[in-house]
Amino acid sequence: MNKIYLAAPFFSDQQQQRIQLVKTALEKNSTIDSKNIFLPQEHQFEEEEFGSRAWQQYVFASDVRQIYRADVLVAILDYNLENGDNEGDSGTMFEIGVAFANHTPIVVIQFDPQKNLNLMIAQSLTAYFDASQNGLQDLSNYNFDELKSKPAKRPVI
Repeated sequence: MNKIYLAAPFFSDQQQQRIQLVKTALEKNSTIDSKNIFLPQEHQFEEEEFGSRAWQQYVFASDVRQIYRADVLVAILDYNLENGDNEGDSGTMFEIGVAFANHTPIVVIQFDPQKNLNLMIAQSLTAYFDASQNGLQDLSNYNFDELKSKPAKRPVI
């Protein structure tokens, strides 16, 4: 059973809703260990003051360690979708880079059918899912044991 690191911005209600949709799809997938889906927002080291140096160091080290432990990194790229600016969140992009450098497979999900995909992300991913076109159902059925290539069918910029 595969362990997942779910990378995504989690700063608004809409972002949280997209995370829950993706998490639910992953939990339905028989090749995923549903008890081992790591969501960074659930591990924010509340013992330290938010934003303090100690808090930053802990959260950074914890997230990187969890990326290394994951069998697959799943990333939601739609950062500010509601305002028409849905570039990837910088934290999510960093997490993708760490996963790629660690040879961890990367699965990308986008909810915006009009969004182009950055070529660095397009070249680093293993599989791509368009949530606006049955992508969440496809994610539920994707075989994470085999990790067959499923390239993006989006324009790359």
